Amino acid sequence: MKTIKIILGVIIALTIVFFATGLFFKEIVYTTEVAIEKPIQEVFTLFNDSSKIKNWIPELQSIEPIDEKSEKTGSTYKMVIKNKNGEEITLQEKVIAFVPNEKVTLRFNSPTMLKFDDYIFSFSDGKTTIKNNSKCVGGSYILSCLFPYFKGKLKSIDQEYLNNFKTFIEKT
Repeated sequence: MKTIKIILGVIIALTIVFFATGLFFKEIVYTTEVAIEKPIQEVFTLFNDSSKIKNWIPELQSIEPIDEKSEKTGSTYKMVIKNKNGEEITLQEKVIAFVPNEKVTLRFNSPTMLKFDDYIFSFSDGKTTIKNNSKCVGGSYILSCLFPYFKGKLKSIDQEYLNNFKTFIEKT
């Protein structure tokens, strides 16, 4: 009986910790970065060419404009991504800020999360640096409880995409 009480106590404690996570961590924030040996204008232009995105985001199945604006800010797109389980996930991308050769801020909205990517472009010593400041918010309270435990995975995925972009653009 004592063993059962200890096991139940541990389960209850872990459950409380799990659900408390959502109270204390409303969002996760992280930064990724890559340096590319190309001029900033070339990097910025190719990075924002939606017809080329599949070259560094292999899970992307399609990207279609919903409302495309000439100045880019305010444009929205429908993206379909196939995850590693073969499931298709549809999300909406909105361009929040667009400053040529300096900055692009994107908001991704899906049923599971709201994500903001703030890409800052800079040029120094013959290299263009792309720094991405990301913020993710869970689409539900349960997901908000889970996200802090997957911060490293989300960060590694974003870093992989930046590394893929670097490889792609340096080959062209």
